[in-house]
Amino acid sequence: MVELASLPKDTNGAYEVEHASLVEIATHLKETLGYELLLDITAIDYLGLPDTPKRFALIYLFRNLTTPEPITLKLWVQERVPSLCHLYHSANWAEREVWDQYGVAFEGHPNLRRILNHHQFKGHPLRKDYPITQGQWCETTDDLMDQMHLRLAHHKLPSFKEFNFLNLGPAHPATHGTIRTLVALHGETIRAAVCEIGYLHRGFEKSCENHTYNQIIPYTDRLNYCSAILNNIAFAHTVEGMLGLTLPERGEYLRVILGELSRIIDHLVCLAAGLVDMGALTNYWYLYNPREKVYTLFSKLTGARLTNSFMRIGGMAHDTYEGFEADVEACLREIEAGVSDTLGLITHNRIFHDRTQNIGVISAKDALNYGLTGPNLRACGVAYDLRSVAPYSVYERFDFEIPVGSVGDVYDRTMVRFEEIAQSASIIRQALKQLPGGPVCADVRSVTLPSKQEVYTTIEGVMNHFKLVYEGVHVPPKEYYRAIEGANGELGFFIHSDGSGTPRKVKVRPPCFPAMAALPHLIEGGMIADAVLALGSLNIVAGELDR
Repeated sequence: MVELASLPKDTNGAYEVEHASLVEIATHLKETLGYELLLDITAIDYLGLPDTPKRFALIYLFRNLTTPEPITLKLWVQERVPSLCHLYHSANWAEREVWDQYGVAFEGHPNLRRILNHHQFKGHPLRKDYPITQGQWCETTDDLMDQMHLRLAHHKLPSFKEFNFLNLGPAHPATHGTIRTLVALHGETIRAAVCEIGYLHRGFEKSCENHTYNQIIPYTDRLNYCSAILNNIAFAHTVEGMLGLTLPERGEYLRVILGELSRIIDHLVCLAAGLVDMGALTNYWYLYNPREKVYTLFSKLTGARLTNSFMRIGGMAHDTYEGFEADVEACLREIEAGVSDTLGLITHNRIFHDRTQNIGVISAKDALNYGLTGPNLRACGVAYDLRSVAPYSVYERFDFEIPVGSVGDVYDRTMVRFEEIAQSASIIRQALKQLPGGPVCADVRSVTLPSKQEVYTTIEGVMNHFKLVYEGVHVPPKEYYRAIEGANGELGFFIHSDGSGTPRKVKVRPPCFPAMAALPHLIEGGMIADAVLALGSLNIVAGELDR
């Protein structure tokens, strides 16, 4: 057995492993050390950089539910890499993405094929020598039957001639986004399912390589656009970790307040849409109208309703306006009234219970294996929340509970989100009560912009402003991962900096990606109508799923 402590570490703290020992070490991490979550797998292309043993390296991120920091393994790529699919279900889609974007092949993968780029795509776009102006059109459809044959064989089901096949999506309101699921039906029962994503793939990670760190923030808005400010916070939080930067207390408190408001409206969208899917239209308006109230507040504060682009590296665009606290409290009262009205209609409603209980069930063990986090994991009874396990900002100063379910079905995923709204409201009120005065941005000339007064009246201010806007924030050379508790789970960024004002690589770890990979497991054996509710309860947001 290879002991973790015996492995060499690189300058970024990652354990360097060899091909021959990768599977053994991953098995040791999971079965002995309790690293049940394989968060993500990504690659780095070192083309053009000196003193690297190989062109490509793989980065594996593992998390233990009781320790604040994940463990990182680094593997220098030599030809084909052993697959970890037999150990972690989450490795399946993660390895497919690495092959799709970088061309690194995995030995033993059951279905190594494109996942974000279309099936006719040539080349691997995140390689440094890929011509980014090369447009590639998809001219033929993909019936997904090759994947379906594999799925049927996996379940040891008879010939495909025994089933009827139906496409759910991608262009259908019940899919809550451009997501396609091909199902094999026996009557109305789903016996096998496969998913296709990538319809919204816009090259977020490639675009980051050509923009400064602050220029990337508006792009993060378009990931989970239902809670855009949380995306801002997650990215800025990662870059600030690379800089060793701490925000003033007021800035941290405001991030908590705005982040929790964003969590609430994200949950409101999920719950409202899920209730509409089962015919409860009245509840939709009870939940959606308070969300509009929060959007009005965000518009008043940031100038935008949906994609706010409010955070900056080292702080935020500006402080709050006069009357902000009263507006937040008014929003919370309206949200609580809407939630109360909705729960009054569904808590003892037989139709609601029949449509949600024991539907789309996933066990805690399987949820961890697939890499689920956030409300979808907590619904299985796993009380894991980064705000509690690895507190950031000032979350350690607040009293809040972590709601958990017991079955891991649509009902639990729904009710956990209702309770999380109440907990978020409590956190916001505590933060407002403790909200200190002072600046909202760190006073670091190499990171945050000088005041307008200084820019308009001094040459030093003009030069400082010009260099920060034109060259960007210079981040030390580093490979670094950091995460926050997003609305749907662990939202993390892995950044490779070469010391310039532009990142050499940005990889987002979106909570929706592993959740979508788990969808076939949730819906197989259920009815078509149940599949719609199971998908809605996972709250897949295609913007962060596809990137």
